Amino acid sequence: SLEDATALGSIHLHAARPPGINSPTEAAMLGTQRILELVGNCDQRDCVICLLSGGGSALLVAPAPGITLVDKQAVARQVAAAGGNIEQLNAVRRPLSRVKGGGLARACRAGRLLTLILSDVLGDALDTIASGPTMVTPPTGKTAASTQENASHALSVLNELDLSNSPSLAGVVRVLQQQTQVPTHSTPCQHNPPMRVDHVILGNNADAVDAAGVKAVELGYRYVMQSSRRVEGDVLQVARSAADAIEQLASQDQINCWISGGEPTVTLPPQGAGRGGRNQQLALAVLEEMQLRKPQAISSHDVVFLSGGTDGEDGPTDAAGAIVDATVIARTAELHLDPNDYLERADAYSFFEKVDGLLCTGPTGTNVCDIRVALCRAKQG
Repeated sequence: SLEDATALGSIHLHAARPPGINSPTEAAMLGTQRILELVGNCDQRDCVICLLSGGGSALLVAPAPGITLVDKQAVARQVAAAGGNIEQLNAVRRPLSRVKGGGLARACRAGRLLTLILSDVLGDALDTIASGPTMVTPPTGKTAASTQENASHALSVLNELDLSNSPSLAGVVRVLQQQTQVPTHSTPCQHNPPMRVDHVILGNNADAVDAAGVKAVELGYRYVMQSSRRVEGDVLQVARSAADAIEQLASQDQINCWISGGEPTVTLPPQGAGRGGRNQQLALAVLEEMQLRKPQAISSHDVVFLSGGTDGEDGPTDAAGAIVDATVIARTAELHLDPNDYLERADAYSFFEKVDGLLCTGPTGTNVCDIRVALCRAKQG
């Protein structure tokens, strides 16, 4: 209680998932149930502090009636494989959960709920970060969605991604269809007396890009930067934009560093994917784009391109991303490797493993999307 700090007791750390496994687990379900019990036993004298960051959707797991853990795992896996972005994934997750979409706040009986956030969502939409477990009121300009509306939106997303007829999602589709038939009611939190709810963004992708810019200046680079404020498109589209930026660097001598933040999507091949993640796939796509263009400006310059996840994890691999430089390009030619072949198989990890281009940092403990850096200087001699 606020009146008795000694009543807080000790802090218990609950390992809900192994590192690198961004998927719902049985342990996460048990941990979520414990969290719901804790906040439900609070009273008006209590202040609950909720720490949210990337991966929160997989850590807070409380399936809605009719939904199983296997269903939730299938949703995460198939939406990602279909190239769905985080907004689409969380739109499907929300109606399938008792804790997402404000569910944690609705269960809380404290006098105040303070949420401190490390945002892994471009634009910092509070209803999207970790699927908005403490977001009891809609963002400005929106109205509170009903159960029917949430379910209908989820069904439309599955249809957009061509997943409505997926056999492994049959149970999910059935539950969503049932939810569209329930009596309409909005889902804001109703507390008597009212609970004060606050959200504070502690860090986001723009902060990471700014920090990279500060480091670039320390190292003597002259940079230009950009941080996407909305969901990016397919990784190949982002690669073309990155290649454009590299060409612009090489065409002048004032700016020699480009820093970008974002998070592209990757559509996995139907025949099954190799190893990799979106950052490795992006770096490989940039290499392929540069080789296809072969612009004179770039051929006369030394170029380095890096793409990495700020959490140190890129897909189900031990790499944070990948680097393209003169050594990688030379090794590619020496080994007669075809970047496009690895791109089509979504097997970027295997490619960069062969050319020694993997970026391995280990888990950083902070996820604020991805950082991309390009360096360019005229060749000497």
